[in-house]
Amino acid sequence: MLKYTEDHEWLRAEGEQIVVGITRHASEQLGDVVFIELPEVGREVEAGEEVVVIESVKAASDIVAPVAGTITAVNAPLADAPGDVNADPMMAWFFAITPKDGIDLDGFMDEDAYKALIG
Repeated sequence: MLKYTEDHEWLRAEGEQIVVGITRHASEQLGDVVFIELPEVGREVEAGEEVVVIESVKAASDIVAPVAGTITAVNAPLADAPGDVNADPMMAWFFAITPKDGIDLDGFMDEDAYKALIG
């Protein structure tokens, strides 16, 4: 089950990790993505901390950690193929994080709430 943030990220629990990407709405707002800077695996982050830098033809944007924890995986091929985010943002995940306090996605939006947010 997917959850969403107000920053237009999608979150998916997989085992003890949360996988993070951006929504189609965010991808469309950014336009053609031309550069992605991914975090280092093993990096400890706090909730709200900038983790990924995305540059598009329109703007630069950041993806922040939805929870405090450790970055446990990155989607390294995205660095060489940033356009994959535009092609299928729901499959082009950026990183996985193991939350410091365990997985609890109850505080994030479900699909209906996210759709209401974006209108």
